Formats: sequence, C-alpha cells, structure tokens
Amino acid sequence: MDSLITAAALALAAGDPLGALNRVALRGDAPALALRGIAMAQLGDLVRAKFLLRGAARAFGPKEPVARARCVVAEAEIALVSRDLGWPPKALDAARAVLQRHGDRANAAYAGYLAIWRLLLIGRLDEAESRLVDLDPAPFSPASRAACELVVAGIAMRRLRTAPARDALDRAGQAARQSGIQPLIAEVEAAERALTTPAARRIASGAERPVLLAEVEVLLASSVLIVDACRNVVRADAAVAALGRRPVLFALARALGEAWPGEVTRAGLLQRGFRVRHVDESHRARLRVEIGRLRAELRDIADIVATRRGFRLVPHRAAEVVVLAPPVDGEHAAVLALLADGEAWSSSALAVALDAGQRTVQRALDALAAAGKAQALGRGRARRWIAPPVPGFPTTLLLPAPLPGD
Repeated sequence: MDSLITAAALALAAGDPLGALNRVALRGDAPALALRGIAMAQLGDLVRAKFLLRGAARAFGPKEPVARARCVVAEAEIALVSRDLGWPPKALDAARAVLQRHGDRANAAYAGYLAIWRLLLIGRLDEAESRLVDLDPAPFSPASRAACELVVAGIAMRRLRTAPARDALDRAGQAARQSGIQPLIAEVEAAERALTTPAARRIASGAERPVLLAEVEVLLASSVLIVDACRNVVRADAAVAALGRRPVLFALARALGEAWPGEVTRAGLLQRGFRVRHVDESHRARLRVEIGRLRAELRDIADIVATRRGFRLVPHRAAEVVVLAPPVDGEHAAVLALLADGEAWSSSALAVALDAGQRTVQRALDALAAAGKAQALGRGRARRWIAPPVPGFPTTLLLPAPLPGD
C-alpha cells in the first residue's frame, strides 16, 4: 500500500473524508476506488459510494478475497444507513467468514456488528442479543466501539431496560470522544436524549401526563392493569391479551380504560370503536357482539360489566387501570415512528421492519403524505420516504419489539 493510500485511510479513520479525497480523488486503482467510496459515504452521497465500492470489488478480483470482502462489508453498512433492509445478509455473513479465515479480526468483528444492527432495525431482538454474546469487541477502534455500544443501547431501550441502556450510552460517549469524530459524538448525544424525553402518555382516572422511558419500565413491572396503546395489548401481571390484529376490540378496551373507574356510554363506545355518527339498531347489535368478543379476550384480566347507560371495566386483581398512549396519536404511528429517525426509508424496508405487507405500508405512506407528515424523494425503485422528527417524540415504544413478559 503506497503512502497516499495509507494517508487517505488514516484520514477516513479520523472522520476526515475531504482529506481522504484530496489524496485519492483522481486515482482509479482498486484501493483508491474503495477509499473514495467510503469517503463519499461519509459525505452522504450513498448512491455514488455504493457504485465506487462495487467497482473496487470488481477491480480487486478473485485473487484478493480480503479486499473484496472489506468492500462487501462497507457496502452492507451503506445499505443499513440508507435503510435498504432488503440487502442480502448472506453476503455479509460470507464476507465475515472470509475475513475471519484470513485473520482480519477487526473487520470481521465489524461485519458481526453490522449483522446485529440489521437485526435491531427489523426488531429481531432475541437473535441480536444472542449474536452480541459471541461478538468480540477487542479489535474495535474507538469509533467502531461507540457504534457497537449504540446498538447495545438500542436493544436495551427496545426491551425497556433503561439502566443497561444508560450504561451502554455512557460507554458509547467515552469511545466517541476518544475517536474525536464530531458526528459520532452528536449521534450518541441524540441517543442519550431519548432517555430524558417523554416516551409516552399515562392516562388514568381522567388525568393525563407524559412519562419517561424509565417510568414506563416501572409501570410495566407493577401490578396495575395496563391498556397499552403503543403495542395494542392489554396486560395485568403475567396475563396479556394481544389485540394488535383486532383494532375494533382494542379501541373499545382503550375507551373503557380511559374512563375507569367510570363507565362509557354505548354511544361513546360506538363512536370510538366504529366511528359512526348516526346510530341505528344494527350498530347496537354489533356493539353487543364486539363487547362479547372483548370479554372473551380479557377473561384472564378483567370483566366488562353492563350498566344502565353503557359498560364499565372491572379488573380481576389490579387496583388501578392505566392507559399507556404514544406521545402522538395517529392511525399510522408505527410508520411515522420509523420515519422520525431522520433517515430516508423505502416502502419495502418499512414493510420488512414492521413485518407488514408492502401495500399496507404504501397506503400508510400515502395517507401520511396527504397529511403533510411524510415526503417522497425520487421515483420508482429509487423512491425514499422521509419525515421531520417530531419534537419530544422518541420512537422506542412504537418500534417492532416484544415488551417484557411477551
């Protein structure tokens, strides 16, 4: 490796892409193409970066498997940053195996970190945690160590374990400051703000107040009956009724939870559950049917008692009923939560992350765009969706992940 390539690589490691480009911008050999690709990625031109890295992999050829594997790892990172979750993970695993076989421990470990990051993005937390156990962070540079600790913190936040999340963020901050890379330091600081920003709204006995992630963790560990509008479940102790695929039933459960210990009139339930303005006998009949179904779903948690004017929720054991609602209500809150990370998402990547049909996601995006909450960039397969982050709206509780006890 010549002196210019070495100097460019050191500049990239220090977070100075312009310094790297000053040394290799006019060169077309394989190492220079690879470094130019990484530099363009750091500058935000991900399309150009991907093109350069693929050209570098071809230029290295089959006789340089380690260099080609490093290009694959760099392209995988670009795919994750651009939220291209359809990028083949098997290619990353194959590259990691090549790097391990040839003794490149640092890049092999980084490939392992990228695989864990992808699992975090799509909500496969059990698999991500099991891979973390096998990941050796010893070869990491300070910047790589900070990035890995951010993933550890992200998993802990999804699990609603605030103490481990705070510890991981402390380690990430130390590593980021050691690296001296300002964008990385800012990323860690942004992640830390999620712990001090209201994560949900607590609604109980007619009163509403914002709660932090740590308060949500305490609430979920308590013995109160929780109507969780972030995950569309009703829980009390170990009993959980999942109503994510029963939106009418959950709307009724939430209305009853918000009114507890009082009742909800039949007209109020019809409005919340069926969104009807003019009630007739068919609506009342349907309400009786849906209340019967909700009773069956909540049989281990609470009773639904008919009153003269409507219905009332009566917990079996819990002394209190609390509704846990997202900071911002909306029909497509989960899609908006992913868009709120500031990255540009494709509809296919959103479908993978939410485990939903692409057509369902596309309808949600169209609705958000019509409401001015999302914006499309590009056309065809290059189309990406973005949304400005909503102040005070961390996405932790709306992203795909099981809650404690699930």
